Amino acid sequence: MSAHCMLTGTQPGFGNRISHSHRRTSRRFDPNIQTKRYWLPGEGRHVRLRLSAKAIKTVDTIGVEAAVARIRARGVKV
Repeated sequence: MSAHCMLTGTQPGFGNRISHSHRRTSRRFDPNIQTKRYWLPGEGRHVRLRLSAKAIKTVDTIGVEAAVARIRARGVKV
C-alpha cells in the first residue's frame, strides 16, 4: 500500500480522465504522501511515518505522542 496515510487512513481515489473528444479513461487520485521522521521522547527513539500533508499538520497540532497513539489504535505497527 504505497499511497496510504498511517494517521488518517487516506487512500487513492479513482475517477475518469476526460479527453477533448470526451472519451473517458480511468485515472487515480493519489494523496500527497510524505515520509517524515519524528523523535518519540517517550520511547527514546526516532519513528519514520508515512503521512499525508494534512496529517503532518495534524501531528504539528496534537503532538507526535498523541499521533502515534492514534496510529497504534488503528492497528498499524510503528
